[in-house]
Amino acid sequence: MTPQEPVIEIVDVKKTYHLGKIDVKVLHGVSLQIYHGEFLAIMGPSGSGKSTLMNILGALDTPSSGIYRLGGEDVSRMKENHLAGVRNRKIGFVFQSFNLLSRTSALDNVELPLIYAGINNGRKRCIEALEMVGLGDRVHHKPNELSGGQQQRVAIARALVNKPQIILADEPTGNLDSKTSVEIMRIFQELNEQHGITIIFVTHEPDIAEHTRRIIRLQDGYVVRDEAVSTPRRAAVDAIQVM
Repeated sequence: MTPQEPVIEIVDVKKTYHLGKIDVKVLHGVSLQIYHGEFLAIMGPSGSGKSTLMNILGALDTPSSGIYRLGGEDVSRMKENHLAGVRNRKIGFVFQSFNLLSRTSALDNVELPLIYAGINNGRKRCIEALEMVGLGDRVHHKPNELSGGQQQRVAIARALVNKPQIILADEPTGNLDSKTSVEIMRIFQELNEQHGITIIFVTHEPDIAEHTRRIIRLQDGYVVRDEAVSTPRRAAVDAIQVM
């Protein structure tokens, strides 16, 4: 992939789910290009196709037709085992529900992707990831000893530990109060600006989307608007210090 090529490119992607005798068409020929270092939001009402699009972008699902290139590599028709390898190397995921193992420490939760990838002796990387989200002093705490915002930071550290090119975040502030949401957005802004990570959000909250630099709006399976945010909202400077 040359510097001019998009890190993600989808061309005329369609997705149809076959539910018994019924075909449900969710995406109708979506085309997008996302470049390295972008920070963008995908928005749309319920049923617009944004979750389906997110799953395809995250290589969690494949399109019914069309092309999906990730890092210049066509992943549209990859077999699941190959797809899983690409996904684990290139993409980190953050979800609305933190998906942490309740009986294990923050450190052990962050280490899970390394274990799945067969990487040994990755504890230093885990600690560095936790330090990046301001939790260097909470590495041995279990989820029930952490606030909701701290749990989401653990989830972000887990997404970072494999050093992905891209982070996909699906409603990552949906379970958080407004102050904590701003703290989380501060982390994402710093990761994007200081570390150059491409970040893709799915959100239904306009004020959260305004922290990004580009907003893609879906409706009924079509992209109806794709626009730059002229002046992205800045998360409070004192919300969190990313190391």
